[in-house]
Amino acid sequence: MAWDLEQLEQLISKEQDFVVTRESDVLMIANGDGLDAWLAISGEQILVESLLFAVDEVEDTAQLNEMVLKTHMMFPLTTVGLSDVNGVSYYTAFGALSAQSKESSILIEIHTLFDNVEGFLDAYSTYLK
Repeated sequence: MAWDLEQLEQLISKEQDFVVTRESDVLMIANGDGLDAWLAISGEQILVESLLFAVDEVEDTAQLNEMVLKTHMMFPLTTVGLSDVNGVSYYTAFGALSAQSKESSILIEIHTLFDNVEGFLDAYSTYLK
């Protein structure tokens, strides 16, 4: 079964720690720690992404990029990338899984993303202005 946004909204809304709102073709998920993530279906994938910090908040992007490349594998199921939002470039944490994934896999992906965002922010905070 391939998931649609309505089904995913119902599934994720059952989680105690999450508040889910729908904005057109995206679900915004907020956790109890004040972190936000966006979930979208893109073809055969479910994508979950959270902004970490703006590129212009970084003291030395070359040093941070090297550190990200050396450490990102310590954070399971999540990758760090760059995304442009309204003309501003951000470091982001994201995960992707099949649109046919099991319920438990989807929930693990979201919980893991939130855990990893906290880890990324802690690990990379020394590179921020």
